[in-house]
Amino acid sequence: MRYIFKTHYAQDIQLVRHGGQVFWYSLLMAAMLAAPMWSGDYGLSQLSFVLVYAIAGLGLMVLAGYTGLASIGHAAFLGVGAYVETWCAVRGWPFPLSMGFAAALSAAVGVLVGLPALRVKGIYLAIATLSFGFIVEEVLARWESVTGGNAGVNVKPLQFFGTELGSEEAFYYVALVTCVLVTLGVMNLLRSATGRAFIAIRDSEISAQSMGIHLAGYKTLAFAVSAAIVGIAGALYAHKLRFISPDQFGIVQSIDLLLMVVVGGLGSIHGAFLGAIFLITMPQLIAMAKDWLPPAIGQATGLQAVVYGAVLMGFVLFEPMGLYGRWLKVRTWLELFPFYRRGMFKRQKSYTRSERLK
Repeated sequence: MRYIFKTHYAQDIQLVRHGGQVFWYSLLMAAMLAAPMWSGDYGLSQLSFVLVYAIAGLGLMVLAGYTGLASIGHAAFLGVGAYVETWCAVRGWPFPLSMGFAAALSAAVGVLVGLPALRVKGIYLAIATLSFGFIVEEVLARWESVTGGNAGVNVKPLQFFGTELGSEEAFYYVALVTCVLVTLGVMNLLRSATGRAFIAIRDSEISAQSMGIHLAGYKTLAFAVSAAIVGIAGALYAHKLRFISPDQFGIVQSIDLLLMVVVGGLGSIHGAFLGAIFLITMPQLIAMAKDWLPPAIGQATGLQAVVYGAVLMGFVLFEPMGLYGRWLKVRTWLELFPFYRRGMFKRQKSYTRSERLK
């Protein structure tokens, strides 16, 4: 078993904990860079979707996993980023500039949504974000002069300072670079004073406020950062699909994003990527399983929704830490075998002692 003895504060905030992580992350990056050689066209397309959804998952993870604010309307920010990117692409903006503009506008919208978070929380905040998602979807459908309405709009290929990046391989590398940069940005944010304030608010708003953390300011900032990251994912999402319409950013998409971070593992960077892999591969596994099911079940409408609901309920009841939490338990079992004790990961209360009388 690996023991890490820290002798300096810099060791506690460094991005990589030990040499083993450097090796495995370097190996993973080498495999991702070489993906066009071994994955094929279909596999490369699915990897691109995983990267796009992983970015969106990182945005929602900042809000729900690290700040503790529930949201069932994050598909609205995905839609804002997608439509802003489409509008900029028509006018010939280079992709880095248009993506930055999409992120900035999504962040501004996130600030507006974050205002209700100053007075409500829990299920009431979730309802507020859900209502906002309905409003954005309706605006996208009605503002036909900009969005094309329910008929949708075609999206031009990526433009990089006059060079058109229309191939699947080019888009994959753009998505990979963007995903790496966003991941590093989120990791640096979480180890900063702002990120630690987010985590303090998640763990206990009363304790955070008593330590001088301005709840209203940091909650609004969390919404803005989360919306900006999801807006970046929306910009990539638009170029990946090449066609967008308002119904792609409705309640179903929001639930998919929430399902992604819950199943992947709330409060972990790895959870966003594991959740994205789950979200992309699960429909394909369901389609394969239909061939083995009786026709009355396999051809029934709504089978995918039933499976998703059952999976979500199973994780909430039996593995609230998600796929990443399960991996941590497996890894610990392997490291401690045969001295592993069954009660090591006994589920604990999520509230602090100061809140037990509320």
